[in-house]
Amino acid sequence: MKETLTAGIIHEFKYTVPESKTVPHLYPEAAEFQKMPQVFATGFLVGLIEWTCIQAINPHIDWPEEQSVGIGINLNHTAATPPGLHVVVKVRLVEVVGKRLVFKFEANDGIDSICKGSHERFVIDAGKFAEKLKIKSV
Repeated sequence: MKETLTAGIIHEFKYTVPESKTVPHLYPEAAEFQKMPQVFATGFLVGLIEWTCIQAINPHIDWPEEQSVGIGINLNHTAATPPGLHVVVKVRLVEVVGKRLVFKFEANDGIDSICKGSHERFVIDAGKFAEKLKIKSV
C-alpha cells in the first residue's frame, strides 16, 4: 500500500445499464428471476459499487500484486433503473485502518437517487491469497 491510500479519496464512475444486467440475467437458471421486471439487478449494482471502489484505490496500492476484496456492504436500493439509463456511482474512502478500507457511496440514474450505503474492502497480497485458495481447490 502506498502512502497516498488515505481517507478522502473520491472517485466517480458512469455506467450504461445493458439488458444483460437486469434481474432475469442475474441467475438465468432461476425461474423466479425470469418472471421479474427487466430492471438493473441489485446483485449487479453491488458489483458496480465494488468496481468503482477498486478503481478509486488501485492507483494507491501496488496493483496487481496488491488487490482488494469486498468484505461487507450495506446498501439500500431505492429506485428501479431500466436498461439504457446511465448510472453514476460516487464513492468516498472514509476510513483506513491497516488494510481495512471503508467507503461511503451513492448512485443515481439521472432521474432518481437509486442507492446509498457503505462498503468495506480489505487489501490483500494477491500471491498469498492465490496460495490459500489452492488448498481449498484440491
